[in-house]
Amino acid sequence: MLRTIAIRNESILRGTLSNAVRSRTRVALRLLSTQATRKQQIFRLSDYQLKKPQQTSVWSTNFIRAYSNLPDHIKVTLPALSPTMEQGTIVSWEKKEGDKLNEGDLLAEIETDKATMGFETPEEGYLAKILVQAGEKDVAIGKLVCIIVENEADVAAFKDFKDDGSAAPAPKKAAEAPAPAAAPTPVAVPVAAPAPDAAAPTTAAEQSGKRVYASPMAKNLAEKQKLRLEGKGSGIFGSITSADLAGKSAAGAPAAGKAAAPSGPGAYIDIPVSNIRGVIAKRLKESKQQIPHYYLTVECNVDKLMKLREKVNKQLEKEKMRVSLNDFIIKATAIACRKVPETNSYWMDTVIRQFDNVDVSVAVSTERGLITPIVFGADRKGVVLISREVKALAAKARDNKLKPHEFQGGTVSVSNLGMFGVNNFCAVINPPQSCILAVGTTTKKLVVDPKELKGFKEINVLTVTLSADHRTVDGAVGAKWLQHFREFMEDPASMIL
Repeated sequence: MLRTIAIRNESILRGTLSNAVRSRTRVALRLLSTQATRKQQIFRLSDYQLKKPQQTSVWSTNFIRAYSNLPDHIKVTLPALSPTMEQGTIVSWEKKEGDKLNEGDLLAEIETDKATMGFETPEEGYLAKILVQAGEKDVAIGKLVCIIVENEADVAAFKDFKDDGSAAPAPKKAAEAPAPAAAPTPVAVPVAAPAPDAAAPTTAAEQSGKRVYASPMAKNLAEKQKLRLEGKGSGIFGSITSADLAGKSAAGAPAAGKAAAPSGPGAYIDIPVSNIRGVIAKRLKESKQQIPHYYLTVECNVDKLMKLREKVNKQLEKEKMRVSLNDFIIKATAIACRKVPETNSYWMDTVIRQFDNVDVSVAVSTERGLITPIVFGADRKGVVLISREVKALAAKARDNKLKPHEFQGGTVSVSNLGMFGVNNFCAVINPPQSCILAVGTTTKKLVVDPKELKGFKEINVLTVTLSADHRTVDGAVGAKWLQHFREFMEDPASMIL
């Protein structure tokens, strides 16, 4: 009995030991296989790296390869100082090469498409190299303009540094520049051979040979002045016009001893187009081509307004301040936009954006061009405060010291040429705005008045013209706006009601 139990237990024990040995063997084999595989992968990766170097990021690769022999440095590129800026001009450098730079120092003055603004130092260090000299125009956004280093001793290493173009973005134009257009071949002016004295001059009707196309007026002029019609003109399909015959001598006239030089334009000068002038031209062209303008004109009796202005100026004599008629016009414009919100909007292609605040852009003429500083929230400001802001903004505009937020935006515009004696004119809308008010000068006018002994009286009349975008402001809506504006101008007290 005991022997049978022992034999059974021995059999069970041997089976357990055998299973344990097998499991351990399998685990060991798996470990060995995994380690061998890892070594094989490491070997293959190392072999691949030796054969084909692994690429790193573009910045680090360019930096190491191009500047491995230069100290650590910071590339400063031309920033976009306004949303519409595409190019800029370095007006002046406020620091010289080798100067110490502190963060926030004025580094340079840059002329944008709107104004000249200061460019502050982005990092502390020393100005090692200036790559774009002062006065260079049409500098692209992202172009490398200067180099900053951390230590003064590293400045000398960049004495002969040149820009390889890696900092500038890829140009939008084609890689290959188009071949320059060939200069137009000068057209030789045909000189008629002297005809025999006895021969009569040939008229247009007597010409023969290849047919020449000419306008009826040109034919009539050639017949009267005994001119020869030949060649091609500036008209349609090369036909000769009366303008092409200007300055021509009669056919068969004796040639002078020396051929007279062709008369050209008088003396002239070429004025470079500034960034501001270029942007003005571009935006106004787009406005007239893309915005369906229409114009509404009214006359306002400003007798009461002029009396109120005189009264206010007397009260402000101690403060040595005066309000102008234009200040009341800005206020009336803003209040009228509150009454008719359609005029205080932008056309955004898919939506019409109406604004709550009325920010009036006031056109100011400067030596560099037209700019429109903004009186923000003019509908919620008094005339005296508006007057102070307009004077301050106009002075900054003429000194070219406006900040971008002071002239970018606006919801409606006012342009006043009354101080130049202009009675009325039509202004061009400042996109994406919907309206601009053109203000003329104040004139005297006689009107019928039964209350007067003479039956008439003399009044002061102000003529204004509203230019409106028909996509956002219908004609009736524009007329309604002008009604409110005229009420405010003829009865100034109604502006505060």
